[in-house]
Amino acid sequence: MLPLLTAQQIREADAYTIATEPVSSVDLIERASRAFVGWFINHFPDRTATIAVYCGTGNNGGDGLAIARMLYDHKYFNIGIKVARFSDRSTDDFTVNLNRINQMGLEVLELKPGAVFPAENSKIIIDALLGTGLNKPLAGDYKNLAGYINSLNKTVVAVDVPTGLFTDGEIGADDTVIKADLAITFQQPRINFLLPESGPHINCWEVVNIGIDEGFISSLKSPYQFIEEKDIKKLLKPRRHYSNKGTYGHALIVAGQAQAMGAALLSSASCAYAGAGLTTACIPESGLTALNTYQPEVMAIVRHGDELPEIKWAQFTTIGIGPGLGKDSRALTLLIDILDNYKAPIVMDADALNLLAGNPELWNKVPAGSILTPHMKEFDRLFGEHANWWQRLQSSIKMAKKHNIYIILKNDYTLVASPDGTVCFNSTSNPAMATGGMGDVLTGIITSLVAQGYTPGEACIIGVYIHGKAGDDLALPNRLNVVLPGRLAAQLPVTMAKLMA
Repeated sequence: MLPLLTAQQIREADAYTIATEPVSSVDLIERASRAFVGWFINHFPDRTATIAVYCGTGNNGGDGLAIARMLYDHKYFNIGIKVARFSDRSTDDFTVNLNRINQMGLEVLELKPGAVFPAENSKIIIDALLGTGLNKPLAGDYKNLAGYINSLNKTVVAVDVPTGLFTDGEIGADDTVIKADLAITFQQPRINFLLPESGPHINCWEVVNIGIDEGFISSLKSPYQFIEEKDIKKLLKPRRHYSNKGTYGHALIVAGQAQAMGAALLSSASCAYAGAGLTTACIPESGLTALNTYQPEVMAIVRHGDELPEIKWAQFTTIGIGPGLGKDSRALTLLIDILDNYKAPIVMDADALNLLAGNPELWNKVPAGSILTPHMKEFDRLFGEHANWWQRLQSSIKMAKKHNIYIILKNDYTLVASPDGTVCFNSTSNPAMATGGMGDVLTGIITSLVAQGYTPGEACIIGVYIHGKAGDDLALPNRLNVVLPGRLAAQLPVTMAKLMA
């Protein structure tokens, strides 16, 4: 896992690297700027492009000055440098880099407090005004400058983080942030890049390695982690000779009602495609023909009206419940029956979560190690209203520990909160997957993995990754605008095989 650091931890890691490598602070800026420029020139190769570099007077501004100098050395001669001199304070590293710019004879325009901002005719703006040290929303001259830059409708590339965006913590709905088409950030993604509040401010981001001491980063024990492909390759277990269907578990999917059989079909099919040795769907009688037609490999336990189905609990390795189940009294009675009789970890999604939210006394019956897979609205029904995603992130940590469960909170960078207080962000998926039924497929995948003998924590991490990776394998090479859930489910064996190759 790649540790994700808070702003304070980033400063600690920088300081440790400077002290122990050893490397001077200004040379670390040189290293970061060189990494930035290496990425920039490969993706903005037009040397005739006009570029404006806006610098503050802190170390982020020092980065900007070094970047301007290096771009000039790479024959980007149409560079304008603007320094926001809104106070008398500046860092030593900024001053060193300003002196280097002056020695090259490059012109620097200083922006003074309260002054009218000059016309900006450059095609590309590099934002190096404020970095990860921001501790309050923009105000005064910086707020006005950020608003001015946003009004220009230029291509904006941010150095490390867009000015006005906190690395971690709550982002206010009314905060002024420079809108970056691209943020080139250092060493690892910033935590807030992975939360939806960053969406209006960052179109995309890239990480460049600047050689911060990785051993020290790991020693900081950040609760926030980023799932990488190498993690999944270590966890996935290839099938072996002399195994059989019994080797890979028996999953029960309790889902569907007469008007919502699609959810049951998708979740049970994805359970089979993800590798469960046996999959049984507990469905209403009206859905039996649909199940046999859509996925004949899936067996059925039929629900008749208000009668509870007869379930031989011991034959199932795990249970997934909720997709399309409904929220009526029959669904509630069925959920209670499962919670009363099945004590191993289960996977709860959709209507099972809504029933739990409406009947909080059931929390005492949820088996330890169970997995809940809410989207944002279901999460808030379960745990109360939240003003923003940072609050949801903190609640997911608290509630996973309190109830000894795993919480998968679905979004672009789906997060997995564990009972040990860690949160892992998924690194796969794409907008083509934003279609109804994707959550049902994820439920089937997670249930399948638990049935196969993966721990609940492993099932969560593998499940969210291969779910997103299958979508990436379909959408990105083929430039698909939409990936349908059924097609994604069928892609799972191919994606998993590639990861285990």
